[in-house]
Amino acid sequence: MAKRYDLAVLGSGPGGYTAAIRASQLGFKTAIIERDNLGGICLNWGCIPTKSLLKNAELFDMMKNHSGAFGIKTEGLSYDFEKIIKRSRNVSAKVSKGVEYLMKKNKIDHIKGFGKFVSAKEINIFDGGGKLVDTIKANHVIIATGASPKQIPSIEVDHKNIITSTEAMSLEKQPGELIIIGAGAIGVEFAYFYNALGTKVTLIEMLDSILPIEDSECSKVVESNFKKRGIEIFTGAKVIEAKVSGKSVKVVIEKGGVKTELNAEKVLNAIGVSGNIDGFGLKEIGVETEKGHIKVDKSNYRTNIQDVYAIGDVIGAPWLAHVASAEGVHCVEKIKGIQKPDIDYTAVPGCTYCQPQVASIGLTESKAKQLGLELKIGKFPFSASGKSAAIGEREGFVKIIFDANYGELLGAHIVGTEATELIAELTLAKKLEATYDSIINTIHAHPTLSEAIMEAAANAYGEALNI
Repeated sequence: MAKRYDLAVLGSGPGGYTAAIRASQLGFKTAIIERDNLGGICLNWGCIPTKSLLKNAELFDMMKNHSGAFGIKTEGLSYDFEKIIKRSRNVSAKVSKGVEYLMKKNKIDHIKGFGKFVSAKEINIFDGGGKLVDTIKANHVIIATGASPKQIPSIEVDHKNIITSTEAMSLEKQPGELIIIGAGAIGVEFAYFYNALGTKVTLIEMLDSILPIEDSECSKVVESNFKKRGIEIFTGAKVIEAKVSGKSVKVVIEKGGVKTELNAEKVLNAIGVSGNIDGFGLKEIGVETEKGHIKVDKSNYRTNIQDVYAIGDVIGAPWLAHVASAEGVHCVEKIKGIQKPDIDYTAVPGCTYCQPQVASIGLTESKAKQLGLELKIGKFPFSASGKSAAIGEREGFVKIIFDANYGELLGAHIVGTEATELIAELTLAKKLEATYDSIINTIHAHPTLSEAIMEAAANAYGEALNI
């Protein structure tokens, strides 16, 4: 007889396991179905292991190129690529174990296997060999199956020479040359990592700038920094083909009508992700999908099928772990009948963890102008920050965009060291509908990098004291 649950979650990434925990807290008898390690792509092959790799690159880059300024001698400095990869995998494993502990602590049944809908309230569980091993029933089901690297139809990913981010973080040997197709957050982070360790990196982006969804001024700072590091960048370039030729890969790009042939040991396809919607029985029970993701009502995350919900990357952009977690909590609370405001997607921070880091929230300057808004814009460079000077990190700036009429915070953009940590203050400010004077009149500790936020807000209204 099939075991019954109040709520079952299909997938254990940040959205899935967070939803399961909140459901248990609210009294639901809960199960989570996962065929691989708990934590999903983010904890096992995304967010966490990549940040481990990037920290290695940051430390090596710092010691190699900047230690002299601090009076530190580093003759004979070297690294062990195999150990760098191993450390990343160990970090990932520890975090995944942490999720296992949370499942046990919250009395959530972890059902190991691949789940496929039989009906809206019944799921078959299959083992790795495709054998049916169990069936469960649930009053409510949340689909949190995540996303996988998007493929370019004309380019065959063989996972050996032409690779995805999964292979890029677990290579046995560091490539001498690497071409990265796609200069969003994933592509840019891997470009920084491999370049810092000495790989010759070429970055190709179809749009007019790297990090194309970020404020253009921030993107330009990163692009300039990358070029100084020796990263070759092609923007406004289309990849025509990528074919393995012997021990290398030939890539043909077209820019301005001119074709260029490039060659590298490895090619990384980093053009984005697409929702994992195949194989779970969604078509069989009638769940509507659109352009590679599940359609939902973003007030409660319900699909077109009663009592079937979906959250996270599988429902489309923004493809961010923290968004998936927020959606998971929101979805479960709505199922419980808790009334709360819808998630404000204009108050979601985006972060890129290369060096210099990039973080943002809300409208870019160009988007705000397209909307016809009257703006007040303030900037404060880290070159004018005492803390930045003290720690030797003077590149970048804080840029804040306000509505000129009401002082409302419309957007904020930071490029520079610790940008991904600094954005939290501005995220809270936007969530609380803070105005420029709220930020200016908040006393910030000195010396800190966060003072740059106060100064940028003040600069928008001609009140900055340190520039």
